[in-house]
Amino acid sequence: MGARSSATRPRAVGRAAGLGLGGATLLTLLSGCSIADWGDAFGHFGWPSRGISLQAHEMYDLWIASTIAALVVGFGVWGLIFWCVIRYRKRGEELPVQTRFNMPMEILYTVTPVLIVAVLFYYTAIVQTNVDKLSKNPDQVVEVVAFKWNWQFNYRDGMGEQAETVASTVGSSDVIPILVLPVGETIRFEETSRDVIHSFWVPEMLFKRDVFPGNVRNVFEVTLDKEGRYVGRCAELCGTYHAFMNFELVTVSSEEFDQYLAARKAGKSTQDALTEIGEDPYATRTSPFNTRRQSHTWNSPETVAAGK
Repeated sequence: MGARSSATRPRAVGRAAGLGLGGATLLTLLSGCSIADWGDAFGHFGWPSRGISLQAHEMYDLWIASTIAALVVGFGVWGLIFWCVIRYRKRGEELPVQTRFNMPMEILYTVTPVLIVAVLFYYTAIVQTNVDKLSKNPDQVVEVVAFKWNWQFNYRDGMGEQAETVASTVGSSDVIPILVLPVGETIRFEETSRDVIHSFWVPEMLFKRDVFPGNVRNVFEVTLDKEGRYVGRCAELCGTYHAFMNFELVTVSSEEFDQYLAARKAGKSTQDALTEIGEDPYATRTSPFNTRRQSHTWNSPETVAAGK
């Protein structure tokens, strides 16, 4: 018995050293690359992109970190499975030594999953709280009004239903509505619908929220940090022309936004105000769909896009 124990001891030490070396190598690799580097290297692990808001960055980092943790656990489990398959493969007709339990091992594979779930839950709760957090005094308030089958964006002078609209943009079958917003400021969205349930979604925000009719006003806030143009959509099946409910988000600097909003307050149209700040007056990332709303059938070949 003593000889057997002394013979297996070096083997156990070797296994422990191998595990330690593997863990150290993994930590070295992980520490040498940021979350963004890992995401870029592996196509964001299925996540659309890094996003254009501070909240999107938090969700992106949580996704990448969780995926890396899952892969580490997966490779560890797969490694142990294949090691057992090779190490304890059948070598004859003699029955291997039967053991009832291994208390340290059972404690390990009971406690470890609990710790992993607890850590993931902790960071998920933190990110969710930050994403849903509402400030007392947002820099900008935009009322999003959805209707069949387009959007209206109202720039408000305060929060809640009692606030006044200082400028408004309404979409039509011929013109894509453009929502102009500043970067670096807290933007509060207050959503309501005139008819059925819609959903306000800009994919690059990595976030969407349903727009309900009646007295329900869904509210959320974002802080954008990247200038550009992005297509927004309705993400809730709302009727025949649901797929046509596109809009375009234009993010600009705070100075340009102030100039745009001042022009709108002075009575200028969305297109004139956009031209004033050097932006294309019409949507560039999407265009009105051919709705073919004619007196004939939907598939009638002679129909043309509305307004043409």
